[in-house]
Amino acid sequence: MNLLNATNMQAGYTMGMQPDGRESIVVAVKGTFKIPSNGGSPELADEQVPLIEADEYTGEPGLSAPIYESDYARHKPQCDVIFNGSAYAPDGIPAKKVRVSLSVGPMKKSFHVIGNRFWHKRLGFTSISGPAPFTVMPISYDAAFGGSDHTHEKPSKHKAFMINPIGVGFHVNQKAEFIHGKPLPNTEEIGNPIKSPTGNYRPMALGPVGRGWEPRYKLAGTYNQNWIDNVFPFLPPDFEDAYFQSAPADQQIGYLQGGESVLLSNLTSQGQIRFAIPRVEVPVVFFLKKGEPHRTIAVGDTLVLEPDAGRFMITWRASLPLKKNMFEVIEVLTGEMPKGWWRAREAGKTYYRSLNELILVNRRKAEETME
Repeated sequence: MNLLNATNMQAGYTMGMQPDGRESIVVAVKGTFKIPSNGGSPELADEQVPLIEADEYTGEPGLSAPIYESDYARHKPQCDVIFNGSAYAPDGIPAKKVRVSLSVGPMKKSFHVIGNRFWHKRLGFTSISGPAPFTVMPISYDAAFGGSDHTHEKPSKHKAFMINPIGVGFHVNQKAEFIHGKPLPNTEEIGNPIKSPTGNYRPMALGPVGRGWEPRYKLAGTYNQNWIDNVFPFLPPDFEDAYFQSAPADQQIGYLQGGESVLLSNLTSQGQIRFAIPRVEVPVVFFLKKGEPHRTIAVGDTLVLEPDAGRFMITWRASLPLKKNMFEVIEVLTGEMPKGWWRAREAGKTYYRSLNELILVNRRKAEETME
């Protein structure tokens, strides 16, 4: 199958499978835009970030925070809003605590970012050191409340904070040798400061959540003996498409329409930046081996904001359920082609964008013939 990309952005396709075993072709188009200064309009960046082929992490996969998930999810019921970046102290003056805020359309999320601090264990009492001032602090689930405690001599007493098993601050075994000097999270929920290493605190970050964390993994369905005997290799019937959402629930919104207001507070060195999501329509045409072309408009279901790099990315997605296999589709077009291209296609001819292009092609053919 051939993919024609007329968008000036990145495009690719893959196969998707529904729980009932029906296959589909999934097309993803990804655009990278420059974050404008306040009041400006975003423009396409000169360098377009490639589509993500496989999940990426800050460190070892499964033991560190996800940064990006594959851009080839079969279907997302909503739009993920992801932020990869840092907190900035106002005016560049070192601070021990900074309130950060992200809003995109109806989505609003705020929390405190706090300087480095540590658990102290003296004479049987657990306390917290004062936070160190900072000017820039990376925001990540690596440094949010959570973690895994495997220090007890009995494996049955090993525990993990499954909402964020790769975080810091969570300790079940509170012997001094295992907790004293250990770091606390750099983020806290507003109005709910961390006081206990075994508390049930909400991890505060803005990046993707792990596929195996609570409550996300529960959306993947039931994999039991019945699944092994009767369903494998297909997805279980209770699989939910919401599993494909990489953002936490409070960072999911409706599909991007363009025009949504974005506000970053203390998430850039400028202090506050406001801009609007660009209005971009991404048409996708599936040319079938038999029958008329199938036309659709891809939906914007992933927004990744990276102000430290001065950019944001939007991924649009479209899919076509197949009757049998992918050979039903001979070509896919993303973006708009000129009318001349469509006329040439209907006539079974090759389309040339200009007379110069036709001359160059003919000259190349003549040179090949002479050789």
